[in-house]
Amino acid sequence: MDRWLLATSALLAALGGGLGMMSVHHGVRSKWTVVWAAGAFLLQFAFLFHRGQLERACPLRDHGEVLGFLAWSLLLFFLLVGPAYRVSLLGVFTLPLVVVMQLAALVPGVLHDVTQQAAQVTNGLREAHAALSVLAYGAMALAAVAGVMFLVLDRQLKEMHLKSGLFRNLPPARELLQSQFRLMVIGLVIMTGGVVVTVLMPHDHTITHVLSGAVVWLGYAALIGVKVVRGISGRRSSLAVVAWFLVSLVVFAIK
Repeated sequence: MDRWLLATSALLAALGGGLGMMSVHHGVRSKWTVVWAAGAFLLQFAFLFHRGQLERACPLRDHGEVLGFLAWSLLLFFLLVGPAYRVSLLGVFTLPLVVVMQLAALVPGVLHDVTQQAAQVTNGLREAHAALSVLAYGAMALAAVAGVMFLVLDRQLKEMHLKSGLFRNLPPARELLQSQFRLMVIGLVIMTGGVVVTVLMPHDHTITHVLSGAVVWLGYAALIGVKVVRGISGRRSSLAVVAWFLVSLVVFAIK
């Protein structure tokens, strides 16, 4: 059942992304993108709830569950930020990423079968740390998507593709950069909570685990600090956000 929930969620996300891109290509912004995303989000939630009930723990026990949780986090922040700040086209760029994550989770061997042995005593602090970390990465992933959208908009302007359907439907550069900054701040706040929980956890984690998390946190804090104190161009900011998110994915894999 859990795999069917995740597969159906991926299907809805694929439909939403594909139909949304077709609408943009014809110069029309589809209002259904948010609806498709909401449907995929609810199925993701059902998947995570089902796995959590079976395991009696936060569903972050294997790579498949982590990918599912990360995809859910990504859509959560899109549904909170996209419609509210008039950047619903963000979903057209976000949904394909969600599809890739969920298809990767469905690869045989990635999502483990839940057995009775999975229901064991859990460490609340460890689970809180894992959940906060994945939520933070969801916000940072969406910030990176906003960065990609800004870079696409910047390229369209430089190449004078001013009549394309994509250019006419992309949000203004200022709104993209504001959304990008808000998402980074939200992600950093959540990540800070994860760092605090790490300090409170029993000291059985490796120094690599601690240092990798600190490096990611410091990187995002530096990006936000530079933007607030000195200012930075939209192109450089977007490149930095995308690049640091890709670097942090390696750190995430280590953790």
